[in-house]
Amino acid sequence: MSVVPPRLRYVTVDMQPSLLDLGTPLREVLFCVVDLETTGTGPESAITEIGAVLTQGGQARGELQTMVNPAQHVPGMITVLTGITDAMVEDAPPISAVLPSFLEFARGAVLVAHNARFDVGFLQRAAAAQGVEWPAFDVVDTVAVARQALHRDEVRDVKLSTLARFFHAATQPDHRALSDARATVDVLYGLFERLGNLGVTTLDDLAEFTRRVSPARRAKRVWAKALPPAPGVYWFYATGTRPRLPDGQGHEVLYVGKSGNLARRVATYFTASETRSRMDEMVRVAAGVDYIVCATPLEAEVRELRLIAAHQPRYNRRSRRQDRLTWVKLTAERFPRFSVVRQVGADDCQYWGPFTSRLDADDAMAALQGVYGLRTCSLRLGTKPMPECALGEMGRCLAPCRDPASAEQPYSQTVETMRQALLSDIRPTLQAGGGHVRELSDQQRFEEAADATRRLNTYRATVRRWHRLVALGRCRQIVAARLVDGVWQIHVIRHGFLAGAAVAPPGTSPRQVAEDAVALAATVLPSPHDLPAGTVEEAERIADWLETPGTRLIEIDGEWSWPVFAGVDDASLPRLIWEPTGLQPSQS
Repeated sequence: MSVVPPRLRYVTVDMQPSLLDLGTPLREVLFCVVDLETTGTGPESAITEIGAVLTQGGQARGELQTMVNPAQHVPGMITVLTGITDAMVEDAPPISAVLPSFLEFARGAVLVAHNARFDVGFLQRAAAAQGVEWPAFDVVDTVAVARQALHRDEVRDVKLSTLARFFHAATQPDHRALSDARATVDVLYGLFERLGNLGVTTLDDLAEFTRRVSPARRAKRVWAKALPPAPGVYWFYATGTRPRLPDGQGHEVLYVGKSGNLARRVATYFTASETRSRMDEMVRVAAGVDYIVCATPLEAEVRELRLIAAHQPRYNRRSRRQDRLTWVKLTAERFPRFSVVRQVGADDCQYWGPFTSRLDADDAMAALQGVYGLRTCSLRLGTKPMPECALGEMGRCLAPCRDPASAEQPYSQTVETMRQALLSDIRPTLQAGGGHVRELSDQQRFEEAADATRRLNTYRATVRRWHRLVALGRCRQIVAARLVDGVWQIHVIRHGFLAGAAVAPPGTSPRQVAEDAVALAATVLPSPHDLPAGTVEEAERIADWLETPGTRLIEIDGEWSWPVFAGVDDASLPRLIWEPTGLQPSQS
């Protein structure tokens, strides 16, 4: 018996639109309807025949049919069912020769099969066995579509033969690959006619339909059609009397989000691609969705943060993140000490932070107290000596209580040295703390050494974070721009607060757009201690944008800078901790 090559018939077609775009109409999608015959159903079985039909817009564009040598016996029961015998596949090409032809035939198409898990599963296993990378095909299963589109009083089951009769297919299935593939094509378009009446007209609608999205949720997708394909923020709301929306309506804000394409992002909440149970519940409760168009993605990020902070929506997990920040305060007393506070006050104290947890604040304080020995008690010290505490007896506190009169000057000198460790140079503190780490390691107290190292790391990271924030906060105005996809994104930042945003598309003057943005920007007053006028998270998003390569400064009013040794990178930290350099903090 001679070798029979794959039988191909092609018709020229135009280039298929990208399936990555949302809303690809079904009439424009190129489908590859495939059917296989095999030696059985188990994973050890092999393919004996492949049949496939390319179809687009109801028209056949090409066909492929070939026998495949399975390299194993064809069971008698399979022969009775399909008519395929060992003699028919003996001289047929192996799957290693057939698979590349099929993948080229189906390239750029959406795979369709009746019980796709079976057919596509066999093809994927064959590709894996041959070391061939399986393309990222979209897959449509006509069994799943039929179960959703047809009622039990219309068809008793969703077998291919049943559906072919129901839709009056031109080809009746006969358990041969090409015949079954042709019948599946007729079933596919019969299902599409049915689905058109249900509002399923695109590939994404089809995927949503087969994944059992509730009708109530699907019905709300019309909300997304009112939104523009532009960057901005959106919020779902429910009727109620909780915090008002930006437009003044008395509704409760349920969820706030941002996107570079509002219409596309909001549409996903009504499809099967949104699998979060909280979002499913939120959409059921929602009475509508509203939006604000933003000039730039950074403006959208910042507006999202501000809306979440203002309304604290119950479906945003980070609604109360800013409320959990803590700060360390160096008190303005005769003998200053550290105190953990929740807010920065407009006073003469030195503040430091922020910390996302009380544990981090305690670690950072412990790192400084271990080096400088500031008092931890809250007693008011007069002029008379007082009993020494346990920390003083162990040498872990300067213990000004022993002789307040004579301890005042040396204690003040130590406080000033420690201020420099917060405001200018962290190296002496790391060196002194590193000496303690080395001592613990030499004594094989490794867990304590690890704890001390963690505290020094927290101290280092917090100093860096503090200077990053105050560097922005003390600048009265920064105007910066970045070119993205041929458009200049321009931002006006005042005291670390995004006061204005604009874009300068090709053909416009970026400088003129920047001047107009400055003229329209919000007035922002400075905050105490040079901290940003907005939230910490907003300032850090702004800093991320400013520090991104390609950002250009147009104008700056203030000093956007850090002390040289206010922070060190991760590579330098081990050397500063473990290698003595003679840098030591001044202590009394």
